[in-house]
Amino acid sequence: MSTHFGRAKYYVLVDVEGGRISSWKVVKVPFEEHGPGDIPNFLRQHGVDLVLAYGMGPRAQGFFAQMGIKVITGVRGNVGETLRAYLEGRLTVDKDWRARPGFKRHEECPGHG
Repeated sequence: MSTHFGRAKYYVLVDVEGGRISSWKVVKVPFEEHGPGDIPNFLRQHGVDLVLAYGMGPRAQGFFAQMGIKVITGVRGNVGETLRAYLEGRLTVDKDWRARPGFKRHEECPGHG
């Protein structure tokens, strides 16, 4: 998983039925630079209702909340194992992700500031 949600080049979209993964696909982010709300809108258009991420800025979290999309931050590790842990109710999160050196603050991202 990327340490910063908004800088990821790809997202894994997963369909879950009956508590099991029924399908998944990797989608490329369609823009080089993104503006406020672009990524949340892009994912909403793909039917996303839950986002698992490590680091995410408060503005993006706010957009997702307005759209009714649940966000869990502090999630890290292998995507497949993370999904299994979430579905099995054993997902652990890093509650101190904001303080870690791998997470760049949103204002430090290119095109934002």
